[in-house]
This record gives sequence, structure tokens and C-alpha cells, in this order.
Amino acid sequence: MRKTLSAAAGTMTLLAALALAAPAQAGTGHHRDEGTAKLSVLHGVPGLTVDVWVDGKLTLDDFTPGTLAGPLNVPDGDHKIAITGADATSADNPVIGPVTVDLDAGRDYTAVAHLDADGAPTATLFTNNTSASPDGKGKLTVRHVAAAPAVDVLAGGSAVIEGLTNPEQKTLSLEAGTISASVAAEGTTDPLIGPADVTITEGKNTIVYAWGSLADNNLGVAVQVVDSSSCGRGGHDG
Repeated sequence: MRKTLSAAAGTMTLLAALALAAPAQAGTGHHRDEGTAKLSVLHGVPGLTVDVWVDGKLTLDDFTPGTLAGPLNVPDGDHKIAITGADATSADNPVIGPVTVDLDAGRDYTAVAHLDADGAPTATLFTNNTSASPDGKGKLTVRHVAAAPAVDVLAGGSAVIEGLTNPEQKTLSLEAGTISASVAAEGTTDPLIGPADVTITEGKNTIVYAWGSLADNNLGVAVQVVDSSSCGRGGHDG
């Protein structure tokens, strides 16, 4: 399913697993505001080391699976992203992209290179939720970016998120503290990932990514923490 990148959680879908599909409104060159956006990048494709280029400049060198980089402070507006094989000398021959993405000033994004539910390479651009949390609470966001069917997220053995599919996400508002979380196939309680302790911090959005491949037995977890009490425009990541 294709969504526009200016949407709360837009997706960039690979065409024939080689080129990223640009959104209809990208490439306009229009900057709506003067300012910067934050952009993080997560590499969630097992067994592949890559270089990441932004606007023709090498931004991430020898980027390995499971690595989270950023946030990078980038000017708002349009940016061209290309992914090449490791140690490429330029962005001229990308294996993914190039794609033009339109970033809004004051927002916080994470671009994730990952596998779709069937195991094909794809990429998703998420807008991270930076809206304020109630006193004493933080957010937990779970993002399914693994080659696996729908999953349930369990806390203390009970499902708190049900039927999450790739590349969807769900955000919960929880009391600050530590929870024991695991990921199981939908409708089951036998963990595919975890259990593991996850810290919910007041005023923060703790983002947990399930990535890798169930069939290849290399499922993994990546964790990102972003400030969820920003006074900026914030972001919605329904």
C-alpha cells in the first residue's frame, strides 16, 4: 500500500525491489518553512552492508544491519536519498532509489530500510510522534518492519497490541517505568522476540522496531528514543 510522504506515517515502496517510488507531491522544490527537520535512518535488511547518500553526499558509510544513525539535522524541503553498495565512489549507481522526500520543518522522521512481509526489500518513512505526554507518562511505539505475518505485542504476558502488520505501527501512552515486553504471532503467546525489559521514560517516545526475517531465523529488535514533549508542531504516527 502506498501512502504520501507528507502523511503522518508515509511509506516509500520499492518498485521491483530496486527503485523507491516518489510521492506525487515530491520534487516541487518548495520549502514551506525556514528551518530544519530531524532525520534518523535504521538499517533493517539482514546481510547487506550499504552506503547512504543524501543530496549526492555520502552520509552513512558502511551502514550495517541493525544500526540506527541520527538524528541528522537537515534543512526542511526536498532531499534526494540514494542507497548504494558499500564503498561506492558516488551515488550515481544506486541499488535503491534515488527518491525525493519532502521533510517539514520541526518534525522528526525515521527512514527504515527493511523487508516487507514477504521478504522483499522495501523502505518506510515514519514521522515520529513528538506530542507532549501527560505528567508521569511516556509513549511506547511498536513498528513492525520484519518479514513476518501479523504479530501481537505482549506486556507481562498479556496482549497490549494485537494484529500488527508490516509496515504498520501502534503507539501507547504508559506510566513511566520498566515493562517486560515480547512479540508473538497473532493470537499466540509464544514469543518470537523477547521477552525483554523496555524502559518507558517520562516525556519520551520509546520506539521499538521488530526487523529481520522469521523464515531466516534472524528476527531482531532496534530501539530508538525521541523527545515526546517537543514544543514544535510534533508528529502523528497513528
